[in-house]
Amino acid sequence: MDLLAGLILCIASVLFFGTAEGYFITIDAHAEECFFDKVTSGTKMSLMFEVAEGGFLDIDVKITGPEGKSVYSGERESNGKYTFAAHSDGIYKYCFSNKMSTMTPKVVMFSMNIGEKPKAEIDNKETDAANHNKLEEMINELSVGLMGVKHEQEYMEVRERIHRAVNDNTNSRVVMWSFFEALVLVAMTLGQIYYLKRFFEVRRVV
Repeated sequence: MDLLAGLILCIASVLFFGTAEGYFITIDAHAEECFFDKVTSGTKMSLMFEVAEGGFLDIDVKITGPEGKSVYSGERESNGKYTFAAHSDGIYKYCFSNKMSTMTPKVVMFSMNIGEKPKAEIDNKETDAANHNKLEEMINELSVGLMGVKHEQEYMEVRERIHRAVNDNTNSRVVMWSFFEALVLVAMTLGQIYYLKRFFEVRRVV
C-alpha cells in the first residue's frame, strides 16, 4: 500500500509540476517589475531568468528578503540561475529593473521555483512512517529535478530563437551589402565605359 501510495503521489507530483511554466514579461524603459512569494524559513527557492528581446539583452536583478535584507543583486545580466534557502519567515521580493535603458523595453522570461517546506524530525520508532516520508522526499526531489530540466529546455529554446534571429539579421545584412557592392561595381563599369567612349569620340573630332 505504501508503494502504491508513493506511485500515486509521484504521478500527481509530475502532473503538478508539468503545468509549471516560465513567465514572459515586458519591462519598459525606466521601469521595474517586482514579484512576491511568502515562504517559511528553510524553504529552498530558485530563480531562473533569460532576457529574450530588447537592446543588449541585459537586465538588473535583485532579490530582497523580509525586512529589506538583500539576498542577491546583479547588474546588466543576460541570464542566470540563483538558488538559496529562505533565512527567515516572510515575503521575498524579486525585481527586474530596466531603469538603465533610455528607450528600449526588455522581454524577460523567468521562473521562481519554490521547494517544499522543511519538515520536523520523525520519531525513530515510527519506521513505516519514516520510510514513507523518505520515499515522499525522494519523489519531491525527482519532481523538482524534472521541473528544472523542463525550465532548462525552455531557456534553451529562448536562446536558440535569439541566436537564430541574430544569424538571420546578420545574413540579411550580408546579402544587402553584397547587393550594394554589385550595384556599385555595375555603376563604376558603366561610368568607365561612358568616360572612355567620350574620350575616344573627342580624339576623333580633333
